[in-house]
Amino acid sequence: MRLTRWLAVGSLVGLIALGLAWELVLAPVRPGGSLLALKVLPLCIPLAGLLKNRMYTYRWVSLLVWLYFTEGVVRAYSDRSPGAWLAGLEVLLCLSLFAACALHVRLRLRNARQAQARQAQPS
Repeated sequence: MRLTRWLAVGSLVGLIALGLAWELVLAPVRPGGSLLALKVLPLCIPLAGLLKNRMYTYRWVSLLVWLYFTEGVVRAYSDRSPGAWLAGLEVLLCLSLFAACALHVRLRLRNARQAQARQAQPS
């Protein structure tokens, strides 16, 4: 579970860094940067919950990430290079974040069920 936790946190931090670098430096829509960099603000909210290992945060982040996945897919097909490559990287980070969150939730629920079963067994 520790690996899935750090993969989720790393992917989320990667998405935040990519979004800022993309829209401010690497391939902004307008020269000098754009207000599209604000799209990373919703990603900053769950960072504390993931670092505190809150199950609820893992669940709703796995839904939030699909908005960024959709943006990445659309921009991968519509933008020119280097924007298309950055969008592809965004898609990979989104898939990594989703997989880490889904696996983390699944493992935690399985471990909780096993612990409950052990407590229910007569000694």
